[in-house]
Amino acid sequence: MYSENLKINNQISTWLITMFWIISAMIIVGGLTRLTDSGLSITQWQLFSGFFPPLNDSQWIVYFDLYKEIPEFKLQNYDMTMQEFKVIFWWEWAHRFMGRLIGLAFLIPLIYFTFKIKFKKLLSFYFIFALICFQGFIGWYMVSSGLIDRIDVSHFRLSIHLLVAFFILSLIFWNYLKIKVKNNFQNTINIIFPLSFLFLVFLQISIGAFVSGMDAGKIYNSWPLMDDSIFPNDNSVVNLFKLSAFSDPSLVQFIHRKLAYLIGLFYLYLLFYIYRNKKTDLYKSVNVLGIFIILQIVLGIFTLLYGAQILIASMHQISSIFLVASCIYFLFINTRSNLQLSS
Repeated sequence: MYSENLKINNQISTWLITMFWIISAMIIVGGLTRLTDSGLSITQWQLFSGFFPPLNDSQWIVYFDLYKEIPEFKLQNYDMTMQEFKVIFWWEWAHRFMGRLIGLAFLIPLIYFTFKIKFKKLLSFYFIFALICFQGFIGWYMVSSGLIDRIDVSHFRLSIHLLVAFFILSLIFWNYLKIKVKNNFQNTINIIFPLSFLFLVFLQISIGAFVSGMDAGKIYNSWPLMDDSIFPNDNSVVNLFKLSAFSDPSLVQFIHRKLAYLIGLFYLYLLFYIYRNKKTDLYKSVNVLGIFIILQIVLGIFTLLYGAQILIASMHQISSIFLVASCIYFLFINTRSNLQLSS
């Protein structure tokens, strides 16, 4: 426990689960910002002045004129109207606004709890806040990659941005579990299994960001084959073993598909092992994990079949939030101790 005061612990848990849902919403909005190609609509980083959107026509013209200077407008959206620009602007503005809101929603309660609890017991929360601040920098670092000689952002930077978001989300949920779950489970499995599974899920999220960043979900819109073959027919197997594979849309989609199968097989092994060895304490968590794995795979297939249609692709990303949370819970209850800080 963070404190001997039950009321304070309940306040912290409420704060953490609220932050979990706010950051989840942020991830969803970020995904929609990418899916609607809105991420480059604001071409400047305005930490304070950017808190407010344009309030009159002259301000809208300034933002639109700045957008007209970047390659995305010159090469792709050269016939865009002001009304069309406003649509993509609002997505990016909402994403940045939520980023500022998250920073304040985390910092203000953190300061409050610092006066209530010993500072050293809150070090993990200060680390999370540092990550939140770092995430803002990564977001701008990502956007800046698409302002000079590209019509979109770097898929590598997009992947880092998404991974940091999920890492923050995972740390918040872990700390929430430390308060709410009395981990007295003894009938568990070796920690290496849930850790490895979580690593694979994070790796898949990273590759998924590559798919999104390169619009790789809009090619080979068939399943289980990629058109009429297992391997993309516009490529060579040898290219799969080159670093350039991570910048090749068809190979990235191929990797994303096969990694999903690997995760599914790994899960089936865990499920078999847990039930065969009657690890009864893990039945609930592994079943919940399975539900979200199946959901994620099914939504991934439909995302491909419908050419990354926005609604389905967004649902695919939403389900990944629940998948990661279930992975964190599965890992947590296999630590044999909830690792709570001593009071």
